[in-house]
Amino acid sequence: MFCHWSTVRRLCLKKLQLQARALSGADAINALRPFYFAVHPDFFGQHPREREINENSLKRLNGYLENLQKPGFRSFKPTQLTFYVREREQSPSSVQEPFGAAGFRTVSITLRTRDLLSTVLDILNSCSLSTDHVQSLNGSANTQSTQETKSTFHRPIKWDKTYYSFTGFKDPEEELEQAQRMETTLSSWLDNNEKSATKKLKDSLPLRKELDRLKSELCQQLQLSDIRWQRSWGIAHRCSQLHSLSRLAHQSPEAPKNAKGQTVIFTDRSGMNATGYVMLGTMDVHHHWTKIFERLPSYSTLQKKVLFLEERISQLLGGIQIIYIEELQPMLTIEEYYSILDNFYDQVHNKRLPFHPNSLRGLQMILESDRYAPHLHELGHFIIPVVCDLVALQWFIMDKTQQAREKLKRKEEFILLEKKLIKATTEKFSLQRLYKEPSVSSAQMIHSCSKLLEESLPYLQGVLERSHGWPVPGCLFPAWRVSLASPRPAAWSSWPSSNCRCCRSR
Repeated sequence: MFCHWSTVRRLCLKKLQLQARALSGADAINALRPFYFAVHPDFFGQHPREREINENSLKRLNGYLENLQKPGFRSFKPTQLTFYVREREQSPSSVQEPFGAAGFRTVSITLRTRDLLSTVLDILNSCSLSTDHVQSLNGSANTQSTQETKSTFHRPIKWDKTYYSFTGFKDPEEELEQAQRMETTLSSWLDNNEKSATKKLKDSLPLRKELDRLKSELCQQLQLSDIRWQRSWGIAHRCSQLHSLSRLAHQSPEAPKNAKGQTVIFTDRSGMNATGYVMLGTMDVHHHWTKIFERLPSYSTLQKKVLFLEERISQLLGGIQIIYIEELQPMLTIEEYYSILDNFYDQVHNKRLPFHPNSLRGLQMILESDRYAPHLHELGHFIIPVVCDLVALQWFIMDKTQQAREKLKRKEEFILLEKKLIKATTEKFSLQRLYKEPSVSSAQMIHSCSKLLEESLPYLQGVLERSHGWPVPGCLFPAWRVSLASPRPAAWSSWPSSNCRCCRSR
């Protein structure tokens, strides 16, 4: 009997190996190139949390693909991966996907297949990427071999439970069911982290009070409009930066006077950004900060030139408003932003596109130097490349005008509904503050708040009611889309954590 089982198993494994060889390791890499391009961490430089998640998921994916190619490797556990997928160009007839405000969306992939071809197809389909090119990677011989194999094995092999008992191999169906039963829900996660978050929150209160005091004193002393941080540094790091600014104010009291009424933002570089905020690089010494404060009067001249160019471009393009969205665009200095506007103005001024005056009033557009084709964002604004075919640009804007107005109107409606639901959720759970990250869209926030309002979550009320929103341990950050009670797998935009390094305090 055991000899018969051994023979059957050996023959089946040979057939499975023939199927697995339909796609080689090199072919799999070539087939996944669109996927790698959409999730590569290098494209998420402005989003460190999403970059880290993609890096870790890619490592696990590569390990899974390597195991698939190992001869005789049979033990596969279902692997769930989360990726942030970059926005791609869409045709007018395509279905709009739920991209966040930062231009990417979250995709959860569960790997459970045992051959490269099926795994590659699952990944591409999960990310809504084309799979047409995968078929071209297989030669006619492989195609014929696959067809012959399929004709022999018209259905997947399903071993009897006794096979796993005798051989000691793991039943993949049982592993999948166990993984689904162990899927984390918001309720279970709050149950497991409530005590830890409460302790971290209590321990961090003195440091938070110190940060509030330093910020308030500096804003009053230097007559600043606000002090912000571009990145999600911890409270200790932020206090250190404020102490450095305070020492500079005492050592050189004249220089910071030029910043009266300004907003100071701590970031990776010094200067003034495109929105007019004074940037102080955290790696720079006081001497560099002093020079920036001394140069602020000269920046006002450059700001006037920026406003002039925005107004002139708007007049040439039918009254459309030129905007700069800090959350969606890379951090630009005002010099870099002026150069972009100046280059684009030279093109439209020389071409003189025949837009009717004020025909595009009420619409918005942003300029990007790393894009090659115009695009209409889901929030209703146009994303225009600095260098493009102006005739094609004219027809694109005219064709998308009505759609853009509808998106802007829908965005305003979403914002009103979002504020209403945030207020209702805050009151129901007695929260001190409830807010979202820039990468979460209004539609996603509406969905999340609606689901929360349907539930009774005493742990949420007990832990978060004292949260002040600072990025310190003790604040809870669940994903926008969570499973509240269902044992089925849920899609998470990120795994919740009681460590708040991912938040952005404004």
